[in-house]
Amino acid sequence: MRHVLVLGGTRFFGKRLVQKLIDNGDNVTVATRGETEVKFDGTVTRVKVNRFDRESMTSVFPDKKWDIIYDQICFSPDDAQDACDVFAGKVNRYVLTSTLSVYQFNEKAAKEEKDFNPFAYDIQSGRKEDFDYSEGKRLAEAVFFQKANFPVVAPRPPIVFGLDDYTERLQYHIRKILRGDKIGIDNVEAKISFVDSEDLAQFLFWIGHQDFVGPVNASAPDQITLGDMIALIERKTGGRAIVKASLSKEESSPMNFPTSYYQDVAFAKAEGYTFKPLSEWFEPLIEALVKNEKST
Repeated sequence: MRHVLVLGGTRFFGKRLVQKLIDNGDNVTVATRGETEVKFDGTVTRVKVNRFDRESMTSVFPDKKWDIIYDQICFSPDDAQDACDVFAGKVNRYVLTSTLSVYQFNEKAAKEEKDFNPFAYDIQSGRKEDFDYSEGKRLAEAVFFQKANFPVVAPRPPIVFGLDDYTERLQYHIRKILRGDKIGIDNVEAKISFVDSEDLAQFLFWIGHQDFVGPVNASAPDQITLGDMIALIERKTGGRAIVKASLSKEESSPMNFPTSYYQDVAFAKAEGYTFKPLSEWFEPLIEALVKNEKST
């Protein structure tokens, strides 16, 4: 029986990951601030910790050893350094959930170390309030890959979609179109990567049984332009989108990217994992979300 620690894991794809670990027969501990009570089908140990406070991490995890640690809530270099110190010599495999946002916007598909190499990135110190999200994640990766004395893998998912997506980024567009509100998108030709929440949870679970280390992209192998996404929502809602460029921040789409933002997943495939293409899940998801919106 594996001993698995999940830092975070009480919502969205994190919940799905925890359930997969339980179903696998793993001894699972979920560490959170204790603010959200989530029920799982099976036994899970819960501990309360402030992930962003070194003393809390040290006191909660003094000496226990883990087969795998999944870190869903690391946003800064100091968060990463705390983990490197607290879990030094106490974990066989560390999975840091990173992000597509470590890359710069580009019209070409981003590749792991070619387009952002954390092994050679200059490290700075600070907490999440000291950096924007993208830079915080870059620095977190850099600390882990340059300083950890245990194996680390960092999946880099793009925007994650699912029925229970708490960010409601797809719902935002559905509601705007149903109401006839303006949507601010400057570049409808921008090509975007997405990943299904269930697929991402399965990928994270799968990573826990592999040996490779380093960054790995994690998304559907195909992409969609923002314009095609809007057109698909129009078909499913029966509405008409009013898309305008350079609107106010309040009217701007949460996916209003200036250029394309997508990634290459050849490395994951070469290691043995094939992500579900958008053609399998994206349209059915939009249909379900539209149905939910129209029923409320």
